[in-house]
Amino acid sequence: MATQHSRSAARIMMAPAVILLLGWMLVPLAMTLLFSFKQYLPLRGGDLGWVGFENYVRFVSSSAFWPSVQATLVIVGGVLAITICFGVLLAMLLDQPFWGQGIVRILVIAPFFVMPTVSALVWKNMFMDPVNGLFAHLWKFFGADPVVWLSEAPLFSIVLIVSWQWLPFATLILLTAIQSLDSEQLEASEMDGAPPLKRFWFIILPHLSRAITVVLLIQTIFLLSIFAEIFVTTQGSFGTRTLTYLIFQRVLESQNVGLGSAGGVYAIILANIVAIFLMRIVGKNLDA
Repeated sequence: MATQHSRSAARIMMAPAVILLLGWMLVPLAMTLLFSFKQYLPLRGGDLGWVGFENYVRFVSSSAFWPSVQATLVIVGGVLAITICFGVLLAMLLDQPFWGQGIVRILVIAPFFVMPTVSALVWKNMFMDPVNGLFAHLWKFFGADPVVWLSEAPLFSIVLIVSWQWLPFATLILLTAIQSLDSEQLEASEMDGAPPLKRFWFIILPHLSRAITVVLLIQTIFLLSIFAEIFVTTQGSFGTRTLTYLIFQRVLESQNVGLGSAGGVYAIILANIVAIFLMRIVGKNLDA
């Protein structure tokens, strides 16, 4: 049992790391808040003084703000739906014994370790290219006209690219949860004559609820800041400009650090709203 002296020693040893992490998070946040109240134009005079909430009003009243929020939520929702549904299916398939199971598992998980820019370039040039892409050749084989994916179905294309990269993560978490399921429950239900669909609905799916919650929370945090895939493929055109990409345009392309910082604060608020919603609605499974 830990004594008061050992607890104090542990706090003292952890203090430098905690202080470093707090500084790592709080200093950029404080700088963002500071610049959001200023008119800061690095290439046009630098710091032009305080403007109060003018940057916030300008950013939220911009015609691109609400479409960017909508595009962000659509991409996040689409990726979550695809990764969770197919993740459950793949996890159940990979849990079955078959020849070469270890190799297949490695191949399924491999896309998660590919850099977002690389995966976006592969999908853009090898799969979705309307002339030489794999999908174009398939369409021609069946006598149909190739689809210009990034302009005719831009949001779906982004969702597909991001889902391909995040599906291994969901599969790995869900496969671990399935392997922890007590096989005696499934055997007992099978002996009682329960069909496969009912075994999945009443035994497997409730057991996966906590793992699905973890996947939802972690993926949502990262997907709200999606940027690389959009920058490489559509560069924010055709309705794929997310809130993160809009902030990038305001800061780097327009060289308006104050306006971009106000957008960053809005992005933090949006991320916290989504996180609180998930923790209250879905995160209850963690306490079950």
